[in-house]
Amino acid sequence: MSVPRMTWPETVKWAEDHDLLAMQLFLVQSIPTGGLGPVMDNLGPHVAYQVQLEKEGIMFAAGPLADDDAGEWKGEGMFIYRAGSRAEAVKLAEQDPMHISGARRFVVRSWLMNEGAFDVRVFFSAGRPHIS
Repeated sequence: MSVPRMTWPETVKWAEDHDLLAMQLFLVQSIPTGGLGPVMDNLGPHVAYQVQLEKEGIMFAAGPLADDDAGEWKGEGMFIYRAGSRAEAVKLAEQDPMHISGARRFVVRSWLMNEGAFDVRVFFSAGRPHIS
């Protein structure tokens, strides 16, 4: 008996054929290499880089990850890039000051966003959107 397999292009095609969003993005998991200290030392330049990518339309989402019981942040983060290829996403991650410094290592995975929803309300008086 053979084990079922599906190539990534077949997965994308299946999503498209079934009227799912099929938006190809790249998930970057950023993992501390030496504890929180080196991460904190590089947090300012890292966030500045993330904001730059956001302004350029590359950053889809980013933020820190809690530990398993949501009791502590140990320096891990995750970001999602809009990039033309995995190689391009790797290059973007390599240029992050957090990774250049060696405070974190990273893993890049292709991700197909198919389902989900969000709403945005803009409050003119508060100057901030409400996203749910």
